[in-house]
Amino acid sequence: MNVPSPMRDDAALSYVRSTEAGKASSKPANSVALEARLKAKPAISVVGLGYVGAVSMACLAHLGFRMVGVDVNHDKVRSIRDGRSPIVEDRLGDLLAEGVREGRIDATQNLIAAVLDTDVTFLSVGTPTSKDGGCDFTYVRQASRAIGQALAMKDGYHVVVLRCSVPPGTTLDVVVPEVETASGKRLGVDFGVCFNPEFLREGVAVADFFAPPKTVVGASDLRAEATVSAIYGTIDERVIFTSIEAAEMVKYVDNVWHATKVAFGNEVGRMCKKLGIDSHDVMNIFVRDLKLNLSPYYLKPGFAFGGSCLPKEVRAVGHIAREIGVSVPLFDSLMETNKVHIDEAIRQLAPFAGKRIGFLGVTFKPGTDDMRESPTLDVMAAMLEQGEKIQAFDPNLDFGPLLQGQIDYVRHAVPRQAKLMDELEALCVADAAALVASSDVVVVSHATDAFRAAVAARAPHVHVLDLARLYKVLPDDATYHGIAW
Repeated sequence: MNVPSPMRDDAALSYVRSTEAGKASSKPANSVALEARLKAKPAISVVGLGYVGAVSMACLAHLGFRMVGVDVNHDKVRSIRDGRSPIVEDRLGDLLAEGVREGRIDATQNLIAAVLDTDVTFLSVGTPTSKDGGCDFTYVRQASRAIGQALAMKDGYHVVVLRCSVPPGTTLDVVVPEVETASGKRLGVDFGVCFNPEFLREGVAVADFFAPPKTVVGASDLRAEATVSAIYGTIDERVIFTSIEAAEMVKYVDNVWHATKVAFGNEVGRMCKKLGIDSHDVMNIFVRDLKLNLSPYYLKPGFAFGGSCLPKEVRAVGHIAREIGVSVPLFDSLMETNKVHIDEAIRQLAPFAGKRIGFLGVTFKPGTDDMRESPTLDVMAAMLEQGEKIQAFDPNLDFGPLLQGQIDYVRHAVPRQAKLMDELEALCVADAAALVASSDVVVVSHATDAFRAAVAARAPHVHVLDLARLYKVLPDDATYHGIAW
């Protein structure tokens, strides 16, 4: 659907341009009322209380906004209403408790009621990979339709802000038609839409929210643009304004670049290991070139990439490229080289067949309980399939209703890990020391101080396969093995 650019009124234009400049500018006579409305903090509903939604809600409540969270999961809603975090994330529980205590946070399973009670709706629902490698819009469509049903009963202008990772065109071609059809209202007149990609790293998401690397807003009209930029005004004075399609693409480009860096560093690591060269010596030199090589993040050899963003969005970009007939061999190779790296970990465990194998770290990275597409799960599933004796420890796994949702997700999304998901709780031990003491080889996926201490205290006969680079200086120890160094 091609959506014409909505009319932009002079008052909104004057407000936004003065906000961008960081100083007052002359405004038309009717701008005073509009600016007063925009300065008043809008009430915000957040649909989807996962890693993005829960963090956004807690942080915005801390900034003084009244927030209403929405999720179909009763346990998440109850957790939020009780001021407890539904996920493992630093500082999140404290901020949620503060918001509930001060009356700025509520949560419900009733999406329509939440929209009716707020001025802006953030849409942060799941966008899993579809069978053809593209993006599954099921939850986006369902939520957009419900938002439209609420707007049909509501007077006044409402802003819908999509924050999910979606292919370019989704906001205007999926969200807008669903809202317009269900509401009978028109984009740019009765409601506005924005695409506002999030750049939150799990484990440090709260810190990233308050000190973002960038804030990007693509908007249907300047009134929507002004509303969203004013929300972020207290944490980022340099909001980047662009088209909706460009904002959608930025999110993919960022994550495909991050995925590229992980795979690139690991290929260097495998080569260096074969040549007898310390891969981190090589890459420490490489990342000092900040002018041409951009950034050191993700470039040092380690284990395979995983999580909810990188694998899914690499697939999505490849799918988009195929649809438009553009060859992207590097992008297409990323999942294959990632699989090769996982296979390398499995190969390095082959000499320990019949031994007791313990895994320190199950989630895709430390500081989170997110197991989606964790490469460690691939290794564990392979060992289980081969009949090896395995056990695991991860301090972030709290088995209960909230984590069960993730276990069900992994079982459905990755059938080869279904058996592992069925047995995971029984395979987990009480602490790191107990795991190391009862293992012949320890596979370390997270480079944490606690895991370093557990590895350092191991018995002399216990081998270690380090997937995370525990040490800057490699130990002179025949029982220590690095995946790519």
